[in-house]
Amino acid sequence: MKALNVTIQITMSVPDDWELVQTSEGGQVLKLPGNQFLDIAIEPLFASDPEETWASTEDEDVLNDILDMVESEDVAYEFVTH
Repeated sequence: MKALNVTIQITMSVPDDWELVQTSEGGQVLKLPGNQFLDIAIEPLFASDPEETWASTEDEDVLNDILDMVESEDVAYEFVTH
């Protein structure tokens, strides 16, 4: 096996009432209105042709096999004000 580092960086325009909150494990998630929380993380997508539509798998075993390969995951959130 060899290591693969994947960095996820997404810039989004979000409503002003979204907040960052700390989890008990030290990570961050977004708190949305209605006491709902959002975590943006990796979800493996598959396709039989790279030029066609990509989709998540319906096969839980395949998904679990891929997710078991993830040794650590870190998604950093930061609000940018102009």
